[in-house]
Amino acid sequence: MPPPPGEGRPSSGSPPGGFVPQPRQPGYGPPPGYGPPAGYGPPGHVPGQPGYGPMPGYPFRPPPASPSGQPLASFGDRLLAYLIDGAILGGVVLLISIPAFVVFFSTAGADFFVTLEPDATTGVAEPDVFGFLVPFLLLEAGLLVGGFALQYVYQVEMAKRTGQTIGKRVLKIKVIPLDPAATVGRSHLARRYLVQVGSGLVPGLAYVDGLWQLWDKPYQQCLHDKFAKTVVVKVPA
Repeated sequence: MPPPPGEGRPSSGSPPGGFVPQPRQPGYGPPPGYGPPAGYGPPGHVPGQPGYGPMPGYPFRPPPASPSGQPLASFGDRLLAYLIDGAILGGVVLLISIPAFVVFFSTAGADFFVTLEPDATTGVAEPDVFGFLVPFLLLEAGLLVGGFALQYVYQVEMAKRTGQTIGKRVLKIKVIPLDPAATVGRSHLARRYLVQVGSGLVPGLAYVDGLWQLWDKPYQQCLHDKFAKTVVVKVPA
């Protein structure tokens, strides 16, 4: 069937092939002059660069950063680093504590568990509780002090040059001062250590200290960070 008059017929000046573009029908396709909204840009676009910009009403929000401009460490990275450090410290304490208790119970505590003969005067066998309890409490106190000292050496003395413990090094994060002009040192890390140890002595306060970063703005600091005026940042790859 031949095409209706005026449709699809070649005319003078028509493109090769004889196709004549038809006018746009209402309701189909973009209107004349249509383009992307002013300032619109693809995800991840940084304002100020040539090309697109953020869509109006959706301003660009850069990731949280320290005063020096380094990106802050995430909660997940800090938690994993804490667990790694805790496992290392706990393992070392066990390596010291188990032999200490074995030696104690095989020497000072051995007499407490032997079968005692009745006393000639009273006829009652009485173990030397005082002779057992005092050495046992001294051993516990020594291990507790030793554990605090070990934690100090690990978190302060070993980390004072780089701001990193083993766990932080594995997760590629580190502690830096809040002041961009300062460098991390013993004083910063010692203040962090004191708050961490002190919060551990109060039931529930250690959780508040660690979780504080989830709602702290703008630097996602824990309480020990605030006291020491430090932040935890990602290490550049």
